[in-house]
Amino acid sequence: MLKTRIITALVLVAALGLILFALPPFAAALAFAAIAALAAWEWAGLMKQDMPARYMFGGAMLISCWQLTVNLPQLVPILLGLATAFWLLVVPFWFRYKWTLAGNDMFGYLLGALVILPTWAAMVALHAVDTWLMLAVMALVWVADIAAYFAGRAFGRHKLAPNISPGKTWEGVAGAVAGVLLYGSLVLGLSPLGGKLPLSWPVLACLLLVLTAVSVMGDLFESLLKRQAGIKDSSQLLPGHGGVLDRIDALTSTLPVAALILYLLRP
Repeated sequence: MLKTRIITALVLVAALGLILFALPPFAAALAFAAIAALAAWEWAGLMKQDMPARYMFGGAMLISCWQLTVNLPQLVPILLGLATAFWLLVVPFWFRYKWTLAGNDMFGYLLGALVILPTWAAMVALHAVDTWLMLAVMALVWVADIAAYFAGRAFGRHKLAPNISPGKTWEGVAGAVAGVLLYGSLVLGLSPLGGKLPLSWPVLACLLLVLTAVSVMGDLFESLLKRQAGIKDSSQLLPGHGGVLDRIDALTSTLPVAALILYLLRP
């Protein structure tokens, strides 16, 4: 299993590097759309739909990405705003009341679109501005996850959401915050991106706290949906790693918020 995980991880890293640094913007947008379509296919699985419905939703996601690219690019900021409102205002209540995805229900598909389509739009928008900026935002999620894991293992005592993800603790969240703040200070002070971000350290720290919080929420949200669906992984598309949604769960919440912040900051 470990060998399979390592091989898959290496392939994923190579594929990501190829998409980000070798493909032109339009081809990269198509690659991101393929990721979104696979995520939509898995989302319909969380809704316990049959294969024709899952393929239909994946195809609908591809068409939606195409239409946003070609005909409706002006809707992207609105889409990012809706996604941000969902994560900041709706998801906390979702955790509180343990709402579920209905079966063959239009609400479930609309919710999937609200989670997946803005993620694709954010990937395209961040990549168009600066490839390294997009990678920096993705790295923020990875830093938060790694720091939370080690802090939770070392100091974890108080459960964050025992009915959703028993392994996560408040101490792990504190570790994620500390790790992200350290990461942000290094990016601001040492990398070329620091000069491109017109932000003081206090403002950047506040934004990093928000992004860390939504990354945790994205992780917990998918964990809750999988628990409600009675499955361990969103699919087996990635040997040793589960599915696409399993790998981008925290990115579905963090990327749209980061892209909206960037949109609001740009002159």
